[in-house]
Amino acid sequence: MTEENDTARVRTVRALYAAYIEGHKDIVAAMLTEDFTFSSPRDDHIDRDSYFERCWPKPPPFARLEIEYLGLADDEAVVRYRAIKRDGGAFRNMETFRFKGDKVAAVDVYFGRDV
Repeated sequence: MTEENDTARVRTVRALYAAYIEGHKDIVAAMLTEDFTFSSPRDDHIDRDSYFERCWPKPPPFARLEIEYLGLADDEAVVRYRAIKRDGGAFRNMETFRFKGDKVAAVDVYFGRDV
């Protein structure tokens, strides 16, 4: 992988979180492959349509997401973030992103604890 790819993927991950906070499904949809899958302790390998139905509440639940760690290796990114909820609560999660070319093909979420 080239440094240029790394930089583009870092931008993609950051832009995806920013779009999530703002509730911009259209922006995120353009970042995902057609065969995108999402997994979490609540969602087992759901498809793209189910992801948007289940994981994009209105209004968006978070005031902000603070990326604390973002690492890249080959076609994957690992992210640890702190989510600050609109009600003032906060928690940390870890996520892995798998890329196909310049698009996100899969996201796996690992729930953390309240902080």
